[in-house]
Amino acid sequence: MSDDVLERVRRLLPAIAERAALADESARVPAESIGELAAAGVFRMLQPKRYGGAESEPVAFFEAVREISGVCGSTGWVASVLGVHPWHVALFAEEAQDEVWGGDPGALVSSSYAPAGRLAPAEGGWELSGRWRFSSGCEHASWALVGALVVGARGRPVDFMTVLVPRADYRIEDVWDVIGLRGTASNDIVVERAFVPDHRVVRNYDQAHLRGPGQKVNPGPLYRMPFATVFTTAITAPVIGAVAGCYRSYISAMRERVRLSLGGGRFAEDQFAQVAVARAASEIDAAILQTDRNVREVYEHAVRGDRIPMELRLRVRRDQVRGTERALSAIDILFKTAGGNSLSRGNPIERAWRDAHAGSVHVANDVERALAMYGRGEFGLTVEDNLV
Repeated sequence: MSDDVLERVRRLLPAIAERAALADESARVPAESIGELAAAGVFRMLQPKRYGGAESEPVAFFEAVREISGVCGSTGWVASVLGVHPWHVALFAEEAQDEVWGGDPGALVSSSYAPAGRLAPAEGGWELSGRWRFSSGCEHASWALVGALVVGARGRPVDFMTVLVPRADYRIEDVWDVIGLRGTASNDIVVERAFVPDHRVVRNYDQAHLRGPGQKVNPGPLYRMPFATVFTTAITAPVIGAVAGCYRSYISAMRERVRLSLGGGRFAEDQFAQVAVARAASEIDAAILQTDRNVREVYEHAVRGDRIPMELRLRVRRDQVRGTERALSAIDILFKTAGGNSLSRGNPIERAWRDAHAGSVHVANDVERALAMYGRGEFGLTVEDNLV
């Protein structure tokens, strides 16, 4: 099934590439691309089989994301975040899953996980209000996953929840005007005093400890993996993919280029250009190999039913943020050595450079914080963080 999806995705790449400029200029991924990716099965790769999903190995999903991102960073980013949410919905209570997919097995879900909302107890559930930023691809979704705090009597947060909200309970405000990942249309979501039943709320603490009501009906290994492994990799994969695609475009464009400066001659015969290409290629390879290795090891632990050791969970985060960092290093090399040609707005190198740097500022790509967590673990200190 995963191989079939990947093959179908590869057949779509020329058309998605042709729409990349439109996505960037119009600040949204064209509906045609979303429809084609849905038909190819991308958004259902991590969905439970009981709803008709593929329940694929996660490495296969991230490979598909990198392929899409290689021709359009914005489309790859949206494919990744909308495609990873079925995995998260599968951790919710069965009743919540039925609400999302019972009438439409292909329903899409966007997110904004920052705890920007407030939950107040109500009979049978909660009352939710808040405004969330950066909900990528939200216009294509009929549900949203949002973060919210439960505030105690003294006005202090006492719990951090993820809440599943139907489209009827929120409005989208079009505020997206940015320099990179422009086509993601990562607009604001606003909820005003919406009722949320208990079955549509999950405690982030329980989630971090691999406890979720959805695991009772979705017992497969995919749903016994940490959120921090699956979601943060879904944020890094489009960045790496965009840079890998840029590298291919760069090699194609520069292979026959003849310089008019620096003594002239073919660019490809310049030893400094050759060294730059080697450095960039190595950074991209390292990013892919390490992230895939780690995700595969976590999945294999889940398949065996083994406890996933903290050392591995920390290594996942270490290499995930370093994957983003390595991708940026590679694309900066390409951007610089392409010279003035890389400045022309809309060319693949310029657009990928903007997209990669935009993706790098996501909280999941906070390099110093993730590396500090790894260092604490190596020194035997306690690490307490929901993103590990």
